[in-house]
Amino acid sequence: MDIYQIKNSILEIRGIKVILDFELAKLYEVETRVLKQAVRRNIDRFPSDFMFQLTEIEMHHLVSQNVIPTLNHFGGAKPFAFTEQGVAMLSSVLKSKKAIHMNISIMRAFVMMRQWALTHQELSARLDALEQQYGQKFSDIEQVLNFLIQKDQKKTQQQQRDRIGFKK
Repeated sequence: MDIYQIKNSILEIRGIKVILDFELAKLYEVETRVLKQAVRRNIDRFPSDFMFQLTEIEMHHLVSQNVIPTLNHFGGAKPFAFTEQGVAMLSSVLKSKKAIHMNISIMRAFVMMRQWALTHQELSARLDALEQQYGQKFSDIEQVLNFLIQKDQKKTQQQQRDRIGFKK
């Protein structure tokens, strides 16, 4: 699986980057219920900063923001949201070779997103400094940055849509 596909599975909930249990189950090629069972058997390994369960309000918010197509997508259960540390802990709970390889890819995706965020912050800081230095706003640069951010968001939304038509 491509790191960019994994990156599109990473959401921000409660101000934290997370991956939901059903997305991880797809990546690990196991049923969501199997993943949840393994976590529940080892719940002491997953403190609240490693994993938390979504609330009804958060589930509705994900649907309203078109991140998830419908509440039925959750399968009737409140999903677990795993932070980067929680995903790392999953490798000790799910011991298959697939889980280990996927964890490595997921960790790389989290690192890539952190680097992208830092680069974006640096660009914003530099733009602010230039605007203060020259006493004017560089609206064209700001528009380009906003366009690029929106383009990434639209691409993510398109990739997360349910596919229609012939499926292999």
